[in-house]
Amino acid sequence: MLSKAYIPYKGYYSTPFARWQGSMANEHSIILAAETSKRWLAEKKWDPTMFDYLFLGITIGQPQWFYGSPWAAALIGAVSTPGMLISQACTTSTTCIYQAASGIETGLYQNVYCLMTDRCSNGPHTIWPNPNGPGGEVISENWMMDNFGRDPWAKGAMIQTAENVAKEAGITREECDAVALRRYEQYMDASANDKAFKKRYMFPVEVKLSRKKTILVEDDEGITPCTKEGLMTLKPVLLDGTHTFGAQTHPADGNCAVTVTTREKAKELSAEAGVEIQVVSYGFSRAKKGYMAMAVTPAVKMALEKAGIGIKDVKAIKTHNPFAANDIHMAKQMGIDVMSFNNYGSSLIYGHPQAPTAGRCIIEGIEEVVMAGGGYLLWGGCAAGDTGAAMVLKIG
Repeated sequence: MLSKAYIPYKGYYSTPFARWQGSMANEHSIILAAETSKRWLAEKKWDPTMFDYLFLGITIGQPQWFYGSPWAAALIGAVSTPGMLISQACTTSTTCIYQAASGIETGLYQNVYCLMTDRCSNGPHTIWPNPNGPGGEVISENWMMDNFGRDPWAKGAMIQTAENVAKEAGITREECDAVALRRYEQYMDASANDKAFKKRYMFPVEVKLSRKKTILVEDDEGITPCTKEGLMTLKPVLLDGTHTFGAQTHPADGNCAVTVTTREKAKELSAEAGVEIQVVSYGFSRAKKGYMAMAVTPAVKMALEKAGIGIKDVKAIKTHNPFAANDIHMAKQMGIDVMSFNNYGSSLIYGHPQAPTAGRCIIEGIEEVVMAGGGYLLWGGCAAGDTGAAMVLKIG
């Protein structure tokens, strides 16, 4: 359990997420994230040199990402700030926040900037020399499609892991469709009243379409409308499977940032003096080979145990749910109503740009708990390699 790491209220933002090959498709994700952060910091009148460390969360290679965190720090104006790059698929944000919190806890850091970004669009195509190949033909990899399509350890595609869990847990196509529809309705709640909920945390991103034309992306792009009747017409992605394209997420582009600091500094930086956000605990796990969705529950149980609370003590739950089976399995294992969590949105609907995905979910959860008057927030999610992570925050 942690006791010294805090997040200032409104000391975070998320850009809109754009479905891959959308408005952000041609942007360098590190440069775009840094430029967005620089604008956000200037709007808050925060001096970027106050950060003594920067964690850059990124999972999809970009030109010269070898220079990663120090480069990003310099671009936001923190030219003397060191840092490091963290990459763990869709739990990258959580890992960045926890590493920052651990450093605060031990006194290693005082004020940390966690910047998470990815661009699934136009992913890199990597080649390696292969002198023993026929004619010296290279070994090639389509970074995103090849890795989504095959886990080198479990051997199957990402969606196969969801179907493995669905089959073993007795999850039906009807359950998956019902959860997908509910998640869409919850996301639409965030767009109600002129996007009132989204405006609590969402920061627009400037995209350069050409040397002379720049657009401002102010809302998520590529959200697919969802109805019960429409979901029923879709075919399963895998033969005899439970998931259609309507019951799984999609690749996306975007970035987010979270400030992690001491209690005293959080009070100074907070947008409201009466709101305090403490990073309490972290959990991790790895499921059996080829059963990624099952990794969420043990990670969640670990985070709750380390926080000294139970699932019934939690005010709000947010998950990274690339497949509907993720939420259904966790709900059954934890004895909770699958329709009761992920209010105001989840990655099932607005997509997952990998590194910033969990960060946006956590940010939304903070705002939901603040609106509810305070309490505990639980986040949990899966990631490549049948791994899972979870985090508990206390908001009061």
